[in-house]
Amino acid sequence: MSDTRKATVSVKGTEVTVLAHREQDYISLTDIARHKNAGLTDDLIRNWLRNRNTIEFLGIWERLNNPAFNPVEFDGFRKSAGLNSFALTPRQWIEKTGAVGILSKPGRYGGTFAHKDIAFEFAAWISVEFKLFLIKEFQRLKENENQRLSLAWNLNRTLSKRNDRIHTDAIQAHLIPAEVSAAQAAITYASEADVLNVALFGRTAKEWRESNPGKKGNMRDYATVEQLLVLANIEGMNAELIHMSLLQGERLRRLNGIAIRQMKILTTSPAPKQLKG
Repeated sequence: MSDTRKATVSVKGTEVTVLAHREQDYISLTDIARHKNAGLTDDLIRNWLRNRNTIEFLGIWERLNNPAFNPVEFDGFRKSAGLNSFALTPRQWIEKTGAVGILSKPGRYGGTFAHKDIAFEFAAWISVEFKLFLIKEFQRLKENENQRLSLAWNLNRTLSKRNDRIHTDAIQAHLIPAEVSAAQAAITYASEADVLNVALFGRTAKEWRESNPGKKGNMRDYATVEQLLVLANIEGMNAELIHMSLLQGERLRRLNGIAIRQMKILTTSPAPKQLKG
């Protein structure tokens, strides 16, 4: 679970951990169970898993969200669920069925986590009141995250637009011959814009529009925060390469290498604290 980011919400005096795991939100069942009985969290989760309604719900969720789910093993659990002799742990459920809706994290600060859809069901089993408060605090967390991401996106979008002026000035000084028409200048600008587009996005503006006929704007309007940050960087770098009189093909090759390295760093490093929950 190295690809996770952690946040916490306070629900009726209980700190509940929320993990962003593979672009999905997982909530700690262990923390939810702690609200009911701090000394019996594992027992409460196992008792919930013994319930036939729980197994039915988990099976439906996995079939809707997990193509690799094992229906044969699931059927065995479903037939035995509810019997006095039936016992099931989160790890057994995961290993036997290939489930992805529940995660079992070892260690002192680990525990059992579940996709938010499943976690809300478990919270209702613990306490309907607690479930409602959990949903409220979870929604508050997501709203705060979205506001921070929106601010970061707008900041990097602004940086990108500011660098456009530097980029345009370099093109005017070094790439546009004297006495050209406005139409000729526009063709040169489009070509240089696509140097950046191809270096970072792998396609020209025209190719993107042809592939996305239903979308408004351009590919940069749909860029991630990381992509916009790299775009701002390579715009400034391209301006310097233009001043050095490098040919367009050589500049594209260099900028593409820079974009690849920077995107690898940004997408594999932990998120900055100001972007975390």
